[in-house]
Amino acid sequence: MTFRNVRVLAGQGQLLEIPHLDLTEQRISVIGPNGGGKSTLLQLVNGLVEPTEGRVSTEGLDTVEQGRQLRQCTGFVFSNPAAQLVMPTPLEDVELSLRRSVRDSAQRRRAALQTLAELGIADLAERSSQELSSGQQQLVALATVLTLRPRTLLLDEPTTLLDLANAARFTQLVRSMERKHRIRTITATHDLELAAAAERTLLVAGGKVVAEGEPQEVIAAYRRCSTG
Repeated sequence: MTFRNVRVLAGQGQLLEIPHLDLTEQRISVIGPNGGGKSTLLQLVNGLVEPTEGRVSTEGLDTVEQGRQLRQCTGFVFSNPAAQLVMPTPLEDVELSLRRSVRDSAQRRRAALQTLAELGIADLAERSSQELSSGQQQLVALATVLTLRPRTLLLDEPTTLLDLANAARFTQLVRSMERKHRIRTITATHDLELAAAAERTLLVAGGKVVAEGEPQEVIAAYRRCSTG
């Protein structure tokens, strides 16, 4: 995935500027202060945000000109899972994700149940989504994305609302899917332990990528900046 002369403007301000960046690793983390541009960077990757200037390509596809095609092979999990769950039950939410790609309703239901089972949450299929815990909702949100078998998975603060046990379970499941389906993951996070498990880390602050490279070195740079 590549960024070339990218600027994202909003009103009179600049949200993000990336002159040149190539990302090739399977597991990438993005760290930095709130409002620094992490979420904007992730949303550029699959065309949820379009660059005001410059070009972004993912999986060889231009995020503006081929955005619809791109979003068929990339998945986005937001920090608040409730924002992604719009149907009464988890099963119906996963089925909804499959509606365009699987026309037959019986086949769609089987595929949805298979995904829920793969993530170990088949028992939640018929539960009310509104009655689930935050951890359960986040796993269902992950299921709605993984059922489409994306090649790139974008995780925006996925463990923010989770306790330690559910955060660990969520991360373990993502790692399992990475290995099983060769999915590339890009995770924006304040969890520096999670960030350190990546192959490459970006530090985004003030609307710029101010450091990037080996995770421990970039995390150390972030700590220095944060402590003055």
